[in-house]
Parts: sequence; C-alpha cells; structure tokens
Amino acid sequence: MKLHELKNVKGAVHRKKRVGCGEGGGHGKTSGRGGKGQSARSGSSIRPGFEGGQMPLYRKLPHRGFNQAAFRNAPEVVNIGDFAKLDASITELNSEVLAQAGLVRGDKKLLKVLGEGELNRAFKVTASKFSETAKAKIEAAGGQAIVA
Repeated sequence: MKLHELKNVKGAVHRKKRVGCGEGGGHGKTSGRGGKGQSARSGSSIRPGFEGGQMPLYRKLPHRGFNQAAFRNAPEVVNIGDFAKLDASITELNSEVLAQAGLVRGDKKLLKVLGEGELNRAFKVTASKFSETAKAKIEAAGGQAIVA
C-alpha cells in the first residue's frame, strides 16, 4: 500500500454545508447563526468565559492559595560523562568553566553533578551538590569533589 493508493472509508467525506442559499437547502434565512446579535455578525468571535459584559464566573469565584514554584531555585545539572567533551588542559571545574564550555547555563548559582557516564581523567570539581555515584566516580578517577 502506498500513500497515493489510500482512500477514505465510506461516510468519511461530507458535502460542504451550503449556507444562505434559501430555505429549501435547510440553512436559509439566518444561515445557522440563530437570531440577531453579536454572534450573528461576520467576523464575530467572543473569548472563552465572556458573559456579555456581566462579571464572569471566573472573576466571581475566590482565588486562594499560594504556589512556591515561581520562587524555586533548582540547580543546574551536569553529568560527569559530559566532562569528556572538555579540552585536555582543563583540570579544575566549576560553574563558570562549565558555562564557558557550553555545558551549563551561566545564570544559575547552584550546580549539581550527576554520575551518568564514565570519567577517564582526574578533575578537581567544585559544585553545590554531588550525587553519590558522581562523587565515587570522580574520586575513583583520582580527582576531588568539593562542595561549595
């Protein structure tokens, strides 16, 4: 079966509704728009929740509660497997060095190092947090994991 051989199932294709072509067509007079008013005019669109100028329900109901999500300070995350992409001359890593290398964004203050991947040389890594596996792999490779 090829794309040009596909056909619609019976009943899937409908005729276009012809409105405003007289009463005999079933959509004469107001052409399915009801009576007069804003929604009967051309170009009419009323936003969801609009109640004709009456105070809408979503503004009548009380809004309570508070959400901490806007103030969350989530750390920037980097895996130790990404350290292999760095230049061989770099031995000390911190958030500034990783930002210049393009591994993390520079605007975050917190940095967390995760243990995904393998480490083939020693690094002295300074970060806010380390996962257990990341710390173990860094120290196994002969490096240091410094919490700052």
